[in-house]
Order: sequence, then C-alpha cells, then structure tokens
Amino acid sequence: MAMDSSTPSTDPAALSFEDALRALETIVRRLESGDVPLDESISLYAQGEELRKRCAERLAAAEARIAKLTVDANGAVTGTQPFGAD
Repeated sequence: MAMDSSTPSTDPAALSFEDALRALETIVRRLESGDVPLDESISLYAQGEELRKRCAERLAAAEARIAKLTVDANGAVTGTQPFGAD
C-alpha cells in the first residue's frame, strides 16, 4: 500500500515527542474524516498506536527525570526526591 504524503512514514522511535504527537493528530483527523478506505484505516490505526506508545514512553521518561523538591516546616528547600516517591 502506498503511503499518502500526509501519513507519517518515519519510524516512531526516531521522532521527538512533539513530532510524534503531530503525526498522531494527523492520523486521528484522517480516521475521523471517514474518507479513508478500510484497509488504509487499519494501517493508520496501527501507525497511530505505535505513535501513542512513543508519546507515552517519552512522557514516562520525562516524569522519571523530574525531581520533587522537599521542604521543611518553614518552607525552606531541604533536598529533592524522585518524581512519585512519596
């Protein structure tokens, strides 16, 4: 099946979060239009799922890098701890 010029053809793992999200939005718009043949819809859905996974992985990696500041009773910063470590 030939790729439409508006369909992302780049490996999702090579895309930045922003590029993957834009590509996913393009796929969603095409699928929502209802003008895509069934076989192409299935292919687009699979591409969209890969892009969604990539975005989720990138978000999880970003969350893991965020450090939560710890403060004492007076509001002074006493250190940091990994995101989600309560």
